[in-house]
Amino acid sequence: MVKLRVSVKEKDVLNPLADFAGEEIHINDFPVNISKISFFDNTKPHADTILNFIKNNLGDFEFIYFTKPAAERAAQEDILKASISDLSILALGDCGSCTTWTILDAIRLEKSGVSTISICSSKFIDFAKLLAESNGAKNLRIISIDHPIAGQKKSVVHDKSNNLLVKIKSFF
Repeated sequence: MVKLRVSVKEKDVLNPLADFAGEEIHINDFPVNISKISFFDNTKPHADTILNFIKNNLGDFEFIYFTKPAAERAAQEDILKASISDLSILALGDCGSCTTWTILDAIRLEKSGVSTISICSSKFIDFAKLLAESNGAKNLRIISIDHPIAGQKKSVVHDKSNNLLVKIKSFF
């Protein structure tokens, strides 16, 4: 038997989400007449499943689809291309770094004039809202999907996405 000796020290840690002291970011009104919807898929497991479920069940719209690496910002070229859409739906924030970039990309889209809906898992929704607020986007539209997503069967993700679809339709 091996004995381990462990000592624990508590330390104060700086909260990286400071109070916002800058200029508030204008969150665009939800569009009344929607014809084009852009999707930002950050390639997290099942982000595509969620977005395709929404695409197949939301209604008769023109869809523009973008993919990007999970823990990176969307390419400026894609943000510019998406600016022709009336609404952009971003998925998926289900860990710290991907939630961060989902929210920051949504803010970039809002600044370009596109209304957004960001999808984050229930475990990261509070962080997503705090991050948006600390970046001046307190009223950013962020909706939650039940955690976990990764490692789930497609049928389970579809069930969770059905609940998400109801939330999205409530904005219309």
